[in-house]
Amino acid sequence: MGEFWPVPDVLAYLGGTWRAERVVRDLASGDDGRFTGTVVFEPLEDGEGDGLLQRESGDFTWRGVTRPAERTLRFLSGPEGTADVRFADGRFFHGLDLRSGRHIADHPCSADLYRGEFTVRDANHWRAVWRVRGPAKDLELVTDYARVK
Repeated sequence: MGEFWPVPDVLAYLGGTWRAERVVRDLASGDDGRFTGTVVFEPLEDGEGDGLLQRESGDFTWRGVTRPAERTLRFLSGPEGTADVRFADGRFFHGLDLRSGRHIADHPCSADLYRGEFTVRDANHWRAVWRVRGPAKDLELVTDYARVK
């Protein structure tokens, strides 16, 4: 087997609770921060379609100040074990295909480009690396996920 762990069905893989550790680096200023929290992937409510609701919650420390942080995304079932990731309000974020164990996704946001690389190490560990470039942003966000249950 190669460097990545293939996932035939992204929704089946993600379902459950994960521990998340994120390092955020501002490459222009040299500042960095850290998010530590829990990410729960649970089935969408009836009538919302086939997929998972991702609820992320924890603490984010930036420039010495720690604050609560949370985020909600929707992972909708796509063809052949893939998913469409959407913001909480339903807007498209990016596709996700982990059948090879690795996926690259782009998300243009105003003048900025978010490029995500998703890699799966094994049944209980995966990583998302977002590189954000634009006129006002030069960021790297690295999140490691470990299955809790």
